[in-house]
Amino acid sequence: MAKIYVNGEAQEVALPLNVTQLIKQLLVENPEMVSVQVNEEFAEREDWNNIEVKEGDKVDFLYFMGGGAR
Repeated sequence: MAKIYVNGEAQEVALPLNVTQLIKQLLVENPEMVSVQVNEEFAEREDWNNIEVKEGDKVDFLYFMGGGAR
């Protein structure tokens, strides 16, 4: 097991694991609407299958919400 940090909270995961697998394992809501940062760098969606999560990595799932003024 390896310790990573997901949205600031420690998680234990089994490696090897890529970003796509992590999203599925953590049951991330609306994965089609999420942006991912790994160690504070944005990960392109087309690269998720190729980005391996490593011990100590910081992964953030970000949702951009639209809004407007009333």
